[in-house]
Amino acid sequence: MMQTPLYQKHIILNARMVDFTGYQMPIQYSGIIQEHLAVRNSCGIFDICHMGELIVSGVGAEDFLNYITVNDVKSMSVGDAQYSAMCYENGGIIDDILIYKYADKYMLVVNSSNLEQDFSWLKKYKRDDVELIDISAETGLIALQGPDSRNILQKCVESDLTDIPFYTFIESNIGGFNATFARTGYTGELGFEIYADKDDIGQIWDIIMDTGDVTPCGLACRDTLRMEMKFCLYGNDIDDATNPIEAGLGWITKLNKDKFIGKKSLLLAKENRIRHLTAFKMDERAVPRKGYSIYADGNKVGKVTSGTQSPSLQKGIGLGYVQFGKHKVGMELDLDIRGIMKKATIIKPPFYKNGSAQL
Repeated sequence: MMQTPLYQKHIILNARMVDFTGYQMPIQYSGIIQEHLAVRNSCGIFDICHMGELIVSGVGAEDFLNYITVNDVKSMSVGDAQYSAMCYENGGIIDDILIYKYADKYMLVVNSSNLEQDFSWLKKYKRDDVELIDISAETGLIALQGPDSRNILQKCVESDLTDIPFYTFIESNIGGFNATFARTGYTGELGFEIYADKDDIGQIWDIIMDTGDVTPCGLACRDTLRMEMKFCLYGNDIDDATNPIEAGLGWITKLNKDKFIGKKSLLLAKENRIRHLTAFKMDERAVPRKGYSIYADGNKVGKVTSGTQSPSLQKGIGLGYVQFGKHKVGMELDLDIRGIMKKATIIKPPFYKNGSAQL
């Protein structure tokens, strides 16, 4: 099993470690609820060095990425970040990704479980005027998230962080180490994702932790935080059997751009809606879990893809694919939870509406 460059930090902090996509990762430190609320109310720090990073460069890089992804890469300026996805010809999602545009290259950040298949897929379609490099093994990644994150990071960074808009990034220096500071995240809060050389990331972690105002956070609260925002998790809410239209990712799927892989299938999916990824809250005391069946008017209409007890709302919340037409906000559902029907109501996401992400 692999270890991230921050493994020893977690051991010293008495983190509970688990196997996650082949890495030993911290699932929690002080406790899920405490860590979750720290991110919502102040600031938390995450080790996400397990994520994959790919560099795409060359004169054909822009056209190549515009063909291989569903969003409009040509709309990006240097310093922009973009959320996107790669799809098969049938519209199935290969992976959801982040794209960062530098002056001379693009960096793609992919899910660790999909790194190998993503790299192979890109390599399959790579043109002679495009260079593709996997830098995952050399790259460290920390997420600093929460309404206080900017003020805390500003104590450590030379550059002015006040004017970095949401979904943009800068390259700067922290304690003598070069890094990319991106206004991106998976929590719904103001935050930064910090990319640096793996040999430097441990010292960067220490510099931030030494401010004394940061709570170390594990993967468990990262999941509850993203759930409260209805952010998709690959392998649960999206996979190669789902498409961006039904997953509620039509906003990143630019069907009016030039030819791209999956476009024809996605146009058909938009015309022929079968199901929709739906957000619901439990009306009774119960916690929905992946795989539970969803009913409406006595008929099975879908199943849960993600569920948890929301620390912010203090009630059960979930996501699931529901038959199109039965997915409208305010509609009532019944969930089969271990043989007992529990009532739920469809809501307009996100569940947590006070996030600071775009401040």
